[in-house]
Amino acid sequence: MREKLLIIIMLAFGIFKANAQQPSGQINGRIITQDGTGASNISVVLKGAGVGTLSEKDGTFILKKVKPGTYTIVATAIGLQKQERKIVVTTGNALEVNFTLKENSSELNEIIISSSKTNKFTKKKSDYAAKMSLNNLENPQVYTSITKELLTDQMVFSVDDATKNVPGLQKMWEATGRGGDGGAYYSSRGFILQSQLRNGIAGNVTGRIDAANLESLEVLKGPSATLFGSALTSYGGLINRVTKKPYDHFGGEVAYSSGSYGFNRISADVNTPLDSAKKVLFRLNTAYNYQGSFQDNGYGKDLVIAPSISYKVNDKLSFLLDAELYSGSSVGKQIIFFYFPVSSLGADRADQLGLDYKRSYHSNDLVQTSRNDNFFGQMNYKFSDKWTSQTNYTSTYSFSNGRGPYFFLVPNAMVPNAAGVVDPTAKGSDYLSRADQSTANSQITVSEIQQNFNGEFNIGKIRNRVVLGLDYLRQNSNQVFYSINKFDIVPKNGTIPNYADFNETNLSQFYQTNPKLTSHYINRFISSTYSVYVSDVVNLSDNLIALAALRMDGFDNKGNYQDTTGLYTGAYKQLAFAPKFGLVYQPIKDQISIFANYQSGFTNKTGQDYLGHGFKPEQANQFEGGVKLNLFGGKLSSTISYYDIKVKNVVRGYIPEAVPGQPAPPINQFIQNGTKLSKGIEAEVIANPIEGFNVIAGFAYNDNKLTNADPNVEGRRDAYSMSPYSANLWMSYKLNYGKLKGAGIGFGGNYASDNKIVNSVSNGVFILPHYVTLNASAFYDQPKYRVGLKVDNLTNKQYWIGYGTMNPQQLRSVIGSIAFKF
Repeated sequence: MREKLLIIIMLAFGIFKANAQQPSGQINGRIITQDGTGASNISVVLKGAGVGTLSEKDGTFILKKVKPGTYTIVATAIGLQKQERKIVVTTGNALEVNFTLKENSSELNEIIISSSKTNKFTKKKSDYAAKMSLNNLENPQVYTSITKELLTDQMVFSVDDATKNVPGLQKMWEATGRGGDGGAYYSSRGFILQSQLRNGIAGNVTGRIDAANLESLEVLKGPSATLFGSALTSYGGLINRVTKKPYDHFGGEVAYSSGSYGFNRISADVNTPLDSAKKVLFRLNTAYNYQGSFQDNGYGKDLVIAPSISYKVNDKLSFLLDAELYSGSSVGKQIIFFYFPVSSLGADRADQLGLDYKRSYHSNDLVQTSRNDNFFGQMNYKFSDKWTSQTNYTSTYSFSNGRGPYFFLVPNAMVPNAAGVVDPTAKGSDYLSRADQSTANSQITVSEIQQNFNGEFNIGKIRNRVVLGLDYLRQNSNQVFYSINKFDIVPKNGTIPNYADFNETNLSQFYQTNPKLTSHYINRFISSTYSVYVSDVVNLSDNLIALAALRMDGFDNKGNYQDTTGLYTGAYKQLAFAPKFGLVYQPIKDQISIFANYQSGFTNKTGQDYLGHGFKPEQANQFEGGVKLNLFGGKLSSTISYYDIKVKNVVRGYIPEAVPGQPAPPINQFIQNGTKLSKGIEAEVIANPIEGFNVIAGFAYNDNKLTNADPNVEGRRDAYSMSPYSANLWMSYKLNYGKLKGAGIGFGGNYASDNKIVNSVSNGVFILPHYVTLNASAFYDQPKYRVGLKVDNLTNKQYWIGYGTMNPQQLRSVIGSIAFKF
């Protein structure tokens, strides 16, 4: 570890030394906009010379100690067409080179998001949140955008890392790698969701989702079925990954990172035009990532290859084709379940159990392999300046095979003592049961075809912006699980060396010799969803905007496959509607927005109630109101909201009353009249109070309870919810001028309150304790390279997350990184 960090530091100093040894010759210049204003933070480089800088506040720049010769000097910035010029540098002379950009100063601030003058952690508009290009202050829905500048500052390597910046979003489970899952499990507003959308359409990745191809991350809040359907979203919202796209000149970077627990990562981002007219553009993002464990066993490694090609046929027609190819293998991270009442375990908090935090309790060869082959196609056509068409196609194939070890606590009262006698009066839990759930070549394919027509028209003086959409989503699942619920029972603090007898050899033998103890579960089905939706954003006046939208879903499930008959049984169809309404009033145009929304979502349900009636779709309705701010020239952006969600038609267990003289009613009956209520507040502040200093902070409170529910949980908080209180903070300061221009530091962290992961009458209450984790980073960012260092979990905090379970999280880690840009 130390040696790897030393190599990175030596490489960085080697770059400084190389720059210092350049012979004499100098280039001076200034970059201005059309209105004569100096343009800061414009990249100025000499092609092939490894020399570059960023323009100062007044637009001036200096390239010192340039070796004499002929060069091409290039000035460019994000979103700007680069400007090139041939120059000749001679010994002892200072050459003056000036550039004039086509944009004026106000336009430039919109384009150069990374400029020190702008609030670089905020994004003013989204093309996906409303399926049209809409400013945040015009949108009555709450969402958070994690920008690429924030991803860079924090040295983010995965979607999991990025989500730490989203108020009210908490990770509950690590990615399982199982076919059909969508990476890690999160909770938002009291409901579970996963990252299953990519550029607004299906894009499932079952394992750890790498950030190699991540341009930004958008998290929409609340039921969002109206525009995105129910299969890939939840009542808490959705996570949409916005990917990197090809651009019109050669460029990119390669990076290497290394750190604690054997962490090693190499990544590359290469972009180039494929023709002289720059109509065909190609970009490749790829990364290999290896991460060991803070425990005695465990690891994860994965490879992602994400090519993308665009073709602009003419000013009206263009195509975008890309893919994400994931492959990986990992040992499942520790998951501890609760199958016995908390009162019998002798502790009701994770920090009271006495588990060895650094033990995995299994060997290092209980491996699961996973793969995702995702392909995407998009065709854009421009009918006119007001009307466009976008056709999307995606095919997502997920595969998994291998082990999934898990554990549960066993009361002492159920374990024989040294004499082989069970003492029913024994207190506490000194034992773990080790178990497994494996997947057997499980696979699922998700295909989606989506057609959107976007347009703008006026009715009198009233402006309308509309999207008309057609969507077809098909899921074909062939997942096979097999499991044992007890491999053995071991002392949780025993002397077994590394508990290595829970390994592949012994587990395979156990399955072979104990077929009666093996459970099989086959999840094989085919379903199709046919959808049509329409949304209209109406400018009733300059300050008042209304939104009205409606979706109709036709759901067709062919039923579940039965191995014994070779047939699908239980086929059913359902029809569901999802309306959405919103109102925005801006008392100060483009600065203050007061909004309210009504949003809905639904979940298709299969089966019958105790009377033999087929289930209806479960329905969620949200009312929300709040304020959005964009003040002080964009230096302060904020959203504060209050929401109230009611879920009805929840299926729950039901025991009909016994009738005297009649046979006892059958057990395992169901009724569809349950309800879940969830309400809370969320606040986000993104600020740039002084030049170079940026802050993103969030706070969330959620209160939810189950009503008209099973008596066991009636009136209680859902055990599969997140912590009631949570907060996030990140502060970053970067020097934009002077000799140390490009140097910066960052600091922040996350807070989560106590979380009840067991919460019922029969099993009691078990709590994951509150925690605060702190993180820090330091970097030196230059036009041709970047050196970074980050420390996660700075205080080495022991803490747990859990989706009805307890999962220990990584201790302090230190990672160094170096990237070369071209």
